[in-house]
Amino acid sequence: MHGMRENEVAGEAAREAAAREAAGRWHALAAGLEGMAVVLLDGFHALKHALRFGADVPLAVAEDRAAALALADELAPDLAPRLAELLVPVPPALYRSLVPRPHPTGVAALAGRPPAPGFAGPRTSPLLVLDEPRNLGNAGAVIRLAAGFGASGVVTTGDLDLWHPAVVRAGAGLHFATPVARRAVPELPAGPLWAFDAEGEDLRGVRVPDDALLAFGSERHGLTAAVRERADRLVALPMRPHVSSYNLATSVGMALYHWSLGAGRP
Repeated sequence: MHGMRENEVAGEAAREAAAREAAGRWHALAAGLEGMAVVLLDGFHALKHALRFGADVPLAVAEDRAAALALADELAPDLAPRLAELLVPVPPALYRSLVPRPHPTGVAALAGRPPAPGFAGPRTSPLLVLDEPRNLGNAGAVIRLAAGFGASGVVTTGDLDLWHPAVVRAGAGLHFATPVARRAVPELPAGPLWAFDAEGEDLRGVRVPDDALLAFGSERHGLTAAVRERADRLVALPMRPHVSSYNLATSVGMALYHWSLGAGRP
């Protein structure tokens, strides 16, 4: 009995030491001391998607490792062995000190931020352009849509950072599944730019080119003058009279669905 107690104490001490070591490395990574720029993966699903799409994840923590691994067995059995190697258990208080907004799954990780994409070469799916967006959550939702439909990427004009923690959280780690970048309007990639505007022609009557840039303004202000001038075509989503606008992510989803119906057709 005495030996069993000693083993329990030793095991607990080892877990506490591992948690302290993980916290120290977390702070070092966040400060850039290991030579890589990192982003926060907030929650199990963000970590799951990032790993599936090749992210470099040097550290992941869980306040309840057993629960996180059970979730992996249920929702991501393909990743269960990798997560068993990666996840470090940390006490709830320590977990909450590492993240600005604790996730219900109690999982967090740091991943290397990939280099900015160049968007060179031909495209076989549209590139989304968010024209001076304001809402971080909407931007993340658009990235999820882009990943799901296989869009060529998401570009923003203006000052919103697509790698902001709130955008990454809303995007559920799918930044690693689709290229994202910020560009000035004159630096947008080549290709036919279709801008969505209430004054445009009804989208239902046209086929969206596979290599199109699809531009969306903010809900409040719409398209900027610079994007209007750059646009090759103005198109409109169907909308009942007296309804002023759709949510940004809703608009993007409608446009991508319409494109998907005719994708690859002449």
